[in-house]
Amino acid sequence: MAGKTTRLQDIADLAGVSVSTASRALNDSPAVNRRTKEAIWKLAREHDYPFRGSMPAGPIGAKATVSVVVPRPQGRDSRLSDPFFLELLSGLGDAARERDCDIHISHVRPADYEGLHAAMTTHRAEGVVFVGQSTLHAAYNRLTETDGRFVVWGAELPEQEYCSIGADNELGGRRATEHLIRLGRRKIVFLGLTEAPEVAQRFRGYCAAHADAGLEVDVALTAPAYFSVESGQGCVEAMLSEGAEFDGIVAASDVIALGAIKGLKRSGLSVPGDVSVVGYDNISFAAYGEPALSTIDQDMAVAGRLLLSKLLDRRGRAAAASERLATDLIVRESCGG
Repeated sequence: MAGKTTRLQDIADLAGVSVSTASRALNDSPAVNRRTKEAIWKLAREHDYPFRGSMPAGPIGAKATVSVVVPRPQGRDSRLSDPFFLELLSGLGDAARERDCDIHISHVRPADYEGLHAAMTTHRAEGVVFVGQSTLHAAYNRLTETDGRFVVWGAELPEQEYCSIGADNELGGRRATEHLIRLGRRKIVFLGLTEAPEVAQRFRGYCAAHADAGLEVDVALTAPAYFSVESGQGCVEAMLSEGAEFDGIVAASDVIALGAIKGLKRSGLSVPGDVSVVGYDNISFAAYGEPALSTIDQDMAVAGRLLLSKLLDRRGRAAAASERLATDLIVRESCGG
């Protein structure tokens, strides 16, 4: 078909199906099974069939469509109401508007390579933004062997072959901890599930700051809090009930930190009088807590632009270079200085 525009009839002939079946598959009709859809979408991509021509016309003609997929997480809530997800989606949305693009939020929650591959091959988008790595690092590496375009919001890990955009987590964890040490805090809790790659890097920064100050890390002052207010509160209350003594908290996210503050107050302790607290993410309402939360900032506007550019401006099959966002310490009332 070189030298001429690919028609729907051509795709149907190549797939060995009727024109109506090909049309239904390209429009994601439930009347066509997934395997047939995947085969037809693959043929359409290989032969430059104009996907968007088969879609209902919208009020504004987008130059591209990007699908956002949130895999099943390890430690972070994947609900759309997760404040960090909303911040990231806002950054992506603003970047997409700048480029006249549409964003599609997928309902799928892949948990393995097959799920990731299906998310890549059963959509009309020009590419996929996967939000989070969880335990899927090896699966993402394998996904680079396909012809699909994708980029990951997450940590940069050893032997990584895919493109990821994320913060300098180790530096962020170090800055949060160093600030508390400068304030004279010596018994500092770390709250976060270190099996999650980004949290593990933040914990390494916490440990590095202790080492630089000549302090030992007390493993009794680490707790595997999940990314929720309830988990942060529960971890702090459990530690206090067991007699733990501490004067500072570094939390792996703002929602964990806000839960920790709630737990401290319920236990009769003051923030920052008795315990100083630093979060991570700088979500919008962190500044409006009582007290306002000190935190590590990640610029989601920059994140959105980087994710879109790495995805849409890619040339060839090679993955674009990963990048780390700068992290800044935002000092507010919860530290006391």
